[in-house]
Amino acid sequence: MIKVTFITNNGKTVQAPENSNLLRVSLREQGGIPFKCGGGLCGTCRCRIENGIENTDAIKPKECKHLTEEDFRQGHRMACQTFLNGDVSVSWIPLSERGANASRDSAKEIGRASCRERV
Repeated sequence: MIKVTFITNNGKTVQAPENSNLLRVSLREQGGIPFKCGGGLCGTCRCRIENGIENTDAIKPKECKHLTEEDFRQGHRMACQTFLNGDVSVSWIPLSERGANASRDSAKEIGRASCRERV
C-alpha cells in the first residue's frame, strides 16, 4: 500500500494500492482534487506533486495539451493521467481561485513542443 496526502484538503492522508490512479484515489477517499471530465480532456484536475514525484508514472500526451514543460519541472501533473507507485503529497489551486491564472494559457503553447518530445 502507498500513502497519498492531500495537502490542500487539510493534509488528509489515505492509503491506496500501488499503481493507483491519483484522481480515482481522490474520488474514492474524498481527497478533494477538482475534476470535470476525468479523461484528460479538460485539465481541471491539474495538481502539483509536492513530494514523491519520483513515485509517479511517465507524462502522458494528454497532459501536454494542458501543461507546459515548466509546469512539469515544478511537479505539476493531471491527476486523471497520473498513476502512483509510491507515497506522494499533492496540492492544487481550488477552482474558486483559478480565474487569476487564465493568463497561463498563452504560455502553454511555448511548452507543448518540448513536451511532445518528452512523451
